[in-house]
Amino acid sequence: MSKIFILAGGYSNERAISLETAKSVYSELKKNKKYKIKIQEPNGDFIKNLRKFKPNVVLNLLHGRYGEDGYVQAILESENVKYTHSGVLASSLAIDKELSKKIFVKNNILTPDYMKYSFKNSYKKKFFQKLNKKLKFPIVIKPINEGSSVNVFISNKKNYLKNLFKLKEYGEVLLEKYIPGREIQVAVLSDKILGAIELRPKRKFYDYEAKYNPKANTEHIIPVDISKSQYNEVTNIALKVHKLLKCRGVSRSDFRFFKDKFYLLEINTQPGMTSLSLVPEIAKFNNIDFKNLIEKILRDASTKK
Repeated sequence: MSKIFILAGGYSNERAISLETAKSVYSELKKNKKYKIKIQEPNGDFIKNLRKFKPNVVLNLLHGRYGEDGYVQAILESENVKYTHSGVLASSLAIDKELSKKIFVKNNILTPDYMKYSFKNSYKKKFFQKLNKKLKFPIVIKPINEGSSVNVFISNKKNYLKNLFKLKEYGEVLLEKYIPGREIQVAVLSDKILGAIELRPKRKFYDYEAKYNPKANTEHIIPVDISKSQYNEVTNIALKVHKLLKCRGVSRSDFRFFKDKFYLLEINTQPGMTSLSLVPEIAKFNNIDFKNLIEKILRDASTKK
């Protein structure tokens, strides 16, 4: 019998999504009697219960800070237990939108221009003059290390300061040139292209509500209506960045497609696995059911990533 220790919940703004993901995965895995499963919050009893349970594998279903940023991965490495998804370095690089963008740029991967703003600095007129010159409006204001489009604002010249200071608690934020166009996302599984999907949100963009609220009525389009060469281009960019960051298991890269160019916005190393999530939908379209998808992720588990 294989023992699976599921990590879920956590302390980030994506706690609810992590628990929803765990619920979906647990419901599927418990159908198979060869698995003994324990779901665990990353709380004070986490290490004690991990050692007591002695799992064959830890299935990391945490999202956001502490679960997706290398923090829990470092703990699992120190316990020398096999775990799913990316390791310490890949996780910490992918969730840091500034560092990952620097890697994209260095490797000739098109990504929106950006600037970083630190709230430690006093209000600087020169910075905002440079912002207007370099990025032009509208701009996207986002935390450097959050996922699921949490606290992301598309801002114009009139409201950008108001939105910027809503994120003061983060200390530093990213200001990014807004790229209009189509939203296309690509999944990679075990160093192979899984597929792509297009999203047409009814909201301003594919934000937290559009991702997780069925009432948002986001349209999911698969297969994506682009040429074969364009499909190959965008999926190969996703595979390239997955390998560049040394990601493991599954990743999902988010793109904007505008004027025949693909702009990589970010890569996610812990994509959701809820009923509305994109990776299971892409997998299903490519004849990989939810059970097989989970088992492929489990088989990729390792240490020393």
